[in-house]
Amino acid sequence: MKPIETEILLGVNVDHVATLRQVRGVTYPSPLHATEIVEQAGGDGITIHLREDRRHIQDADVDAIKQNSRLPLNLEMAATTEMQAIAIRVQPAECCLVPEKREELTTEGGLDVTKQADYLKDYCAALREAGITVSLFIDPEPAQIECASAVGAPMIELHTGAYAEAENSKVKQELARLVKAVDLGLENGLIVNAGHGLHYHNVKNIAAIPGILCLNIGHSIVAEAIMTGMFEAVSRMKRLMLTARREGAGNR
Repeated sequence: MKPIETEILLGVNVDHVATLRQVRGVTYPSPLHATEIVEQAGGDGITIHLREDRRHIQDADVDAIKQNSRLPLNLEMAATTEMQAIAIRVQPAECCLVPEKREELTTEGGLDVTKQADYLKDYCAALREAGITVSLFIDPEPAQIECASAVGAPMIELHTGAYAEAENSKVKQELARLVKAVDLGLENGLIVNAGHGLHYHNVKNIAAIPGILCLNIGHSIVAEAIMTGMFEAVSRMKRLMLTARREGAGNR
């Protein structure tokens, strides 16, 4: 399938604004305030991960952002009954289902859709009936992509962690794997997003891939914001992405 030509979108994950707040147990910095600056700086959406252990984003943050932010909300969550009920109540624009382990520092890999296809098919159906677009966070593997389509998820987010951690010749290998995964996702009628481990020095290769609709990026933007401010951190990332997409289009 030929990729749809479009400007690439930036979803900004504000989890680590909440992380900084939770370290001191105070009310600041505010993830909601961060979403306001993201909008002003040209961000296209807000991503938050409501973890089962509530290590950063809290239930009150989910409600506040949904009710007050004008940007579409992408709620990352484990595929549990508790999270499903929260999503149906809150009504985010999107839900991205991710694997979750209590002891991990950050999400370590993609969801294994093939091992829980029947469960996810019913789970996705309930969210779809509630009017929520479901995305599955998966590794760029053909079996996972095809199964994601089979369980009824209209959207996937490709895990870019292996690319972000690769060195030397493995960078090109992982990039090629992602390009093939995007093509396969489009062939299966899926909307394709990507994210994890992306930062200012590696994002352009991913943003240049035709067919990716949105990159969800958090840690590197919040880290840069400590030095330069949230507005500059978001706007700089968006500029890099747009430049890469336009240059990539010009080379095709």
